[in-house]
Amino acid sequence: MAVPKKKQSHSRTAKRRAQHKIGTPTLNACPQCHSPRRPHRVCPVCGTYAGREIVTPGALEHDHDHD
Repeated sequence: MAVPKKKQSHSRTAKRRAQHKIGTPTLNACPQCHSPRRPHRVCPVCGTYAGREIVTPGALEHDHDHD
């Protein structure tokens, strides 16, 4: 089994880990209501996807109360 011959320095480790960052999520405009939404997901404002209404806009809210 291969084993590193020398200890990797803190600087080299930090340079490698500097690339492990999170990116901003991609947002596209909804073709129906033009509000920003994630790609390949139902629009949270109008409830449409691929030109069809999938969810009624009022159904996105909870229909029960939290006590």
